[in-house]
Amino acid sequence: MAQHLVLVGLPGSGKSAVGHLVAGGLGCRLVDVDSLLVRERGMPVAQIFGMVGEPKFRQMERDAVRTARAGEPCVIAPGGGWAAQPGEINAAKQDSILFYLKCQPSVAAKRVEQGEIRPLLAGTDMGARIGELLKEREPYYVLAHYHVAADNRSADKVAAEVMDLARRHGGW
Repeated sequence: MAQHLVLVGLPGSGKSAVGHLVAGGLGCRLVDVDSLLVRERGMPVAQIFGMVGEPKFRQMERDAVRTARAGEPCVIAPGGGWAAQPGEINAAKQDSILFYLKCQPSVAAKRVEQGEIRPLLAGTDMGARIGELLKEREPYYVLAHYHVAADNRSADKVAAEVMDLARRHGGW
């Protein structure tokens, strides 16, 4: 039986883009947690984060991932901070295959600068802040089953590797 596929990594590592490609390629649903929260709340992530604060936002992320894991096997792309919440990686490993989309802070920063403002990165030196986030979060990210290089490769190539691993080891 297929397991959930959970993509973890820095903001800008490609979780959403790769998640869309993987879900499409495997014919399953994508749960992009940030997009889900934006739809539910009717406002951008930065605004939700500002209104409810980080602890409440992290709880909303945890709840969204747990709800997704309770359903049919799917691809789950949580925000970059989800994996660093105590116990979340180990809980997800019970029914999911986790993929760490490994990306250098400088590459992630360039990608983030082209997208929506991220709450923990607003008004900072993007590269330096993402480097700090990597130091804080990588001890959690490396607990993923697979590490996939995501910085100097197209989303298509990263997605192809994730799908190959999912097919070989996850019953897809």
